[in-house]
Amino acid sequence: MGGSKPSSPKVKYIPAPPPPTPAPVSTQAFRTQLELTKVSNAQQRLNMELGAQLDRANEEFFAGQDIRRLQAQGAEQRLSTQVASQEQRKTVAATGIQERLNIAATGQQQRATVRETGAQERLTVAATGQQQRLTQAQLLAGQERQIGLTGQEQRKTVAATGEQQRLTQAQLLAGQERQIGLTGEETRKTVVTSGEQERLGIAATGQEQRATQAQLLAGQERQIGLTGTEQRKTQEQLLAGQERQIALTGQEQRATVGKTAEEQRLTNLQQEMFRRYQEERDYQQSRSAYRS
Repeated sequence: MGGSKPSSPKVKYIPAPPPPTPAPVSTQAFRTQLELTKVSNAQQRLNMELGAQLDRANEEFFAGQDIRRLQAQGAEQRLSTQVASQEQRKTVAATGIQERLNIAATGQQQRATVRETGAQERLTVAATGQQQRLTQAQLLAGQERQIGLTGQEQRKTVAATGEQQRLTQAQLLAGQERQIGLTGEETRKTVVTSGEQERLGIAATGQEQRATQAQLLAGQERQIGLTGTEQRKTQEQLLAGQERQIALTGQEQRATVGKTAEEQRLTNLQQEMFRRYQEERDYQQSRSAYRS
């Protein structure tokens, strides 16, 4: 119970041999490449220095050109602004004088137009009122005559309508009495005929239903016998098929379990080999680090 645990076995591996030390070998192609690289670098530096000098010279020249162009543009803009301001002031002065003259003339014409318009409107209103009064008087007289004639015609129409309605009502009642008598007679005849036909139909229907029922029962008995036979055959075939299926399923499951166990053992073996490889690699790395 209180004893110490047994120590795990230690595995000793043979260390791998050290890699061979490379020996440098000088060749003529390598020295030639170095010389060509030096010449190419020197040529590139000269080209870059010359390009920088040309860029500075061009920058100074174009900067002077830009300054002179901007100065000339500013002078032209100032002259244009000065001339435009002078012309604008002259135009404003002439426009103000002309506008004042136009406003005075427009006011005079507007006042004259308003006076004439007022006089014409007053004349128009007076003539319109006189014509409206004449039209209203004629309209009232015509409406009075029209109302009298309309009343007379309406009274005549009401009298004629009442007389025609009374005649129509009398004819309608006489026709309805004759129609009711004919309808009752025809209805009684139809009821008698319908009863006879219904009784004949019920007798024929009962006879046909009894014959149909007999044939149906005979057919159902034959169908029940055939159905039982077919169901028993089907049940036997189904049981045999299920037994074969169960046997095949068990066989396949056993094969699957065996294959799964085999693959699992291979997987465990590979994992153990990889673990041992990692332990060996870690051991070698620790020894190399310790030696260094």
